[in-house]
Amino acid sequence: MQAITTIGLDIAKSVFQVHGVDADGQVVIRRQLKRRYVLAFFQKLPPCLVGIEACASSHHWSRELQSLGHTVRLMPPAYVKPYVKRQKNDAADAEAICEAVTRPTMRFVATKTPEQQSCLMLHRTRHLFIRQQTAVINVIRAHLAEFGIVAPVGRKGVEELLDVVTDSSDKRVPVVARVCLAALGAQLRRLKEQILEFDRMIMAWHRSNETSMRLDAIPGVGPMLATALVASIADPKTFRSGRNFSAWIGLVPKQHSSGGKDRLGSISKQGDRYLRSLFMAGALAVIRYAKIHGAQHRPWLTALLARRPTKVAAIALANKIARMVWAMMARGERYKEPVALAA
Repeated sequence: MQAITTIGLDIAKSVFQVHGVDADGQVVIRRQLKRRYVLAFFQKLPPCLVGIEACASSHHWSRELQSLGHTVRLMPPAYVKPYVKRQKNDAADAEAICEAVTRPTMRFVATKTPEQQSCLMLHRTRHLFIRQQTAVINVIRAHLAEFGIVAPVGRKGVEELLDVVTDSSDKRVPVVARVCLAALGAQLRRLKEQILEFDRMIMAWHRSNETSMRLDAIPGVGPMLATALVASIADPKTFRSGRNFSAWIGLVPKQHSSGGKDRLGSISKQGDRYLRSLFMAGALAVIRYAKIHGAQHRPWLTALLARRPTKVAAIALANKIARMVWAMMARGERYKEPVALAA
């Protein structure tokens, strides 16, 4: 039997599919593996190239197989899909992965460390709590509105509604409804405590990471965005330029060009939605500060705001900040204040 040089591994929760070829591209092995036999199977193989789709648990398996001496390449599933010939199943997926991983123009995903995945889990959990907090607030407002009790928008308005719930002398709210609203109020307070606790944990992680501290010096990049960037980007040199990095986030125009005519539309909104929202929030904060304190020291931003709406200018500024972030991460540099800004 010819030696296996390349393997396409289709991972799942319990059943894995292996498709292996030799140096001539001839199929050597095609079989299913139960989860408990995966590492034992790869231990017996000589070092080879293993392709995996970048999906759930892929970074774990990448680290495990690399520890056995194999070269692992993670690929976005959308880039593997065109190599599936017919009939979507595990065997066809593994064959497509095996073929895609050998393409010279294929783009790969760098394997994240356990520390990076832990920091991302901090962000994801905090984001989930914020969504739950918003849902609980909306429920409290909606239930009390059924009894004709409304409050102004904002944090103070919610506090006013909770005061009504805790006031047993207020006869506008029936007893059963008051019990339900009190439970929702307790849940809301617990969510706020958890969000503050995760804010402290993210800040501690930020202070312990040198790259995150460097990125924090960029106007529009705070600890939240800096830690999310360090955790999300295992290797910034995966991107060839700052524009490629910005396109990965989804901050560049979507192209519909043909016949030599360039047609650029709105931003593509591809890539990481969470990072894009943080970049937009940072850009809007910079614009808000410039409008309050004067934008004379930012001529580029001043000229842009004079001819474009605020949100359009925010997208352009977020794009610019993203390119600065990539340059600092890829080259290991510190933030250099522009001459006009320093003056």
